[in-house]
Amino acid sequence: MNKFNLQPNNKEHLMRENDFIVSKTDLRGVITYGNPIFVEFSGYDESELLGVAQNVIRHPDMPRALFSLIWSTIRAGNECFGYVKNLSKDGSFYWVFMHITPEFSPEGIKIGYYSVRRCPKRSAIEKIEPIYQKMLAAEKATNIENAIDAGTQVLTDILNSTGRNYEDFIFSL
Repeated sequence: MNKFNLQPNNKEHLMRENDFIVSKTDLRGVITYGNPIFVEFSGYDESELLGVAQNVIRHPDMPRALFSLIWSTIRAGNECFGYVKNLSKDGSFYWVFMHITPEFSPEGIKIGYYSVRRCPKRSAIEKIEPIYQKMLAAEKATNIENAIDAGTQVLTDILNSTGRNYEDFIFSL
């Protein structure tokens, strides 16, 4: 998951209201650009981030099913929004409200992805974190081959109970 094998701790770094973390990846999710705020919050030097898969900042509290949803959405050429808990190099974490969009060449060929993350609403984190915990528990309760399906089913059941699709649900938080 993380090439540095970090041990998460309970120290949270809060994004400032006017911060925007910006990064760009190729089609495989390898980082090709990170703005200074991305470098700051990740805790990595820019040279450590460039050429490395974006999942270097994936926190182990995040369900795999969520990232499966994100990837299927952006690979289909659509934008994706969500709340994500990221892992910093020192083991601390920071929550973001993310927006990922595909990048297209002038000829209309998908060539990569842009991700802009901003300060999340605390009230939304309080609502989404228990959902992620349920998804993660479902993933851990089954074998690795079915983990993503198990986490996805939890999210699907929650979405069905609200009568909303994923994007509408996220914006309702």
